[in-house]
Amino acid sequence: MSIHKTGSAVWQGGLKDGKGTVSTQSGVIQDVPYSFAKRFEGEAGSNPEELIGAAHASCYSMALSMILGEAGLTAERIATEAKVTLAEVEGGFAITAIHLDTVAKIPDADDAAFQDAANKAKEGCPVSKLFNAEITLSAKLEG
Repeated sequence: MSIHKTGSAVWQGGLKDGKGTVSTQSGVIQDVPYSFAKRFEGEAGSNPEELIGAAHASCYSMALSMILGEAGLTAERIATEAKVTLAEVEGGFAITAIHLDTVAKIPDADDAAFQDAANKAKEGCPVSKLFNAEITLSAKLEG
């Protein structure tokens, strides 16, 4: 089985003075502006790294839910943030690391089982498999 989804971008102009928009097939993200300043200079707005972070956090959370379900557990809530590091390396820029920070509320779960599931999700998430970057995780079980 194969699933195909699309994202698209339109760019106009040079690197520093140009601007672009990014959209998704579903239309949830539609013509959202991005630019050099938004990516590298802290100007408010979207950029590729935050979109990658959102994609990774959502994929990871779903993978964790699946692994917990296989263990007979259902999370009331899984909240994940993916911190994407874009660094200058030899030959240009690269995404060198992604740190996943997840907090989950799971009735009747013990921390050892949760940590095991959290690490399996980090390794097994399809988006994790995409990156040639160090992926780290901190996972906390609530209450």
